[in-house]
Amino acid sequence: MPFSSYRAFLFDMDGTILTSIMAAERVWSAWARKHGIDPAVLLSTIHGMRAEDSIARQGLAGIDIALEAQAVTAAELEDMEGVEAVAGAKSFIGSLPPDKWAVVTSAPRELARRRIQAAGLPIPAVLVSADDVASGKPSPEGYVLAASLLGVAPGDCLVFEDAPAGILAAEAAAAEVCVITSAHAHEADYSPHMSIPDYVSLRCVEDQGGHFRLIAD
Repeated sequence: MPFSSYRAFLFDMDGTILTSIMAAERVWSAWARKHGIDPAVLLSTIHGMRAEDSIARQGLAGIDIALEAQAVTAAELEDMEGVEAVAGAKSFIGSLPPDKWAVVTSAPRELARRRIQAAGLPIPAVLVSADDVASGKPSPEGYVLAASLLGVAPGDCLVFEDAPAGILAAEAAAAEVCVITSAHAHEADYSPHMSIPDYVSLRCVEDQGGHFRLIAD
């Protein structure tokens, strides 16, 4: 499927520009065992979701969801082992004008910044985190906000995603979607959108009128 031209690029974080899956799964597995939940069942549901939304979906009685989410985040902030950039992400992002890309993540802002730094990637000028939205993915709120902050319409953006919740959020925002499959190869089967494994063969060319074309070599 060929790329169109775009005015800006919106990136999910975990599994899309960096991989923190091992760290996240260590923390969430410990949380699951603490609450008598099968970690394997829980881990299949958390990717792309805010911590509080993942916890709320478990239907546990007698817990403070906000406090549990804070505890999970605190544990994740302490575990950066294995966090690294997706292949080619640093070079590709570095080739984009700073005012033409943003990160939209379900992670809290502090955790997002810590992971982006741990992966050796640049901190974006526009970073929309779980702290900035009332509704997390699959709500389109984060992507709509990021596009607005970049001064473009969501429909003029290409969203890079890896998980179903984020793909649905991008679709609801009326943005075009490209699925990054290096972390979750099976998501390419879920989605009708174009997919690429990573950014190694991807480059960006600026057209007249402030639009950008992507070329996959």
